[in-house]
Amino acid sequence: MSDDVFRRDCPARVVLDHVSGRWGVLVLTALGGGDLRFFELRERIEGISEKMLSQTLRTLVRDGLVVRTVEPSVPPKVSYGLTGLGRGIGEPLRALTGWIKEHAPEIVGAQLAYDEAAMRSRNQA
Repeated sequence: MSDDVFRRDCPARVVLDHVSGRWGVLVLTALGGGDLRFFELRERIEGISEKMLSQTLRTLVRDGLVVRTVEPSVPPKVSYGLTGLGRGIGEPLRALTGWIKEHAPEIVGAQLAYDEAAMRSRNQA
């Protein structure tokens, strides 16, 4: 197998998909502040469905980035937190989301300018 992430047979590409997808980034970033229960994650990450949150957590647990802890009580309390590996990816993801947040107005402005230029071009054709 190749270890070049630009090659389709690189195993890191699968992990890249899990980590860099919208929900993976948000779950890993949210857990950077400490362990959270399922409902706390769902409330923190607006717009994520229970099904998508469950799938994302299951995938990240399988990847060794998130740990699922069940406290023996009635009913059982389940919480999710970052593993050492998850904390390692958490820092770069927080930097990425911070950069995006900081530059979002510029990006939205560029999108609007592009859309306006495309509209003018279509109207002239």
